[in-house]
Amino acid sequence: MSERRERPLVIMADDDMEIRRILKRTVSTLECDIMQAEDGEQGLEMIIENQPDLVILDVMMPTISGWELCKYIRSKPSLEHTRIVMLTAIGKTVNEMTSPLYGADAYLDKPFDIDDVVEVVSRLLGLDNKDSD
Repeated sequence: MSERRERPLVIMADDDMEIRRILKRTVSTLECDIMQAEDGEQGLEMIIENQPDLVILDVMMPTISGWELCKYIRSKPSLEHTRIVMLTAIGKTVNEMTSPLYGADAYLDKPFDIDDVVEVVSRLLGLDNKDSD
């Protein structure tokens, strides 16, 4: 039942406007459509309505945490195709141990390296990050 999009849809949920701005600028280089949520509740609404190919979730957000969103996504068969990247400043060890427990496909620690974001998003979306023509 999943419709094939021309371009992958990425939803970013982070309560930090500057982080969203950096992520949007970075991910837009990958020819993706991008939506941004300011908190977990807005992120949940966007995820339900748009069934994204990938979500980038800040762990600590107002209303609904990134971990709760991750758990929700993994509980819905209609979202089984959605890839999840957890993004947080809570510490590498905690993120490394906790993200897989909630079903995340990858995690990045803040502060993150732009090249790491490009690599992870490209890999999870199956994008060829080379010049095509």
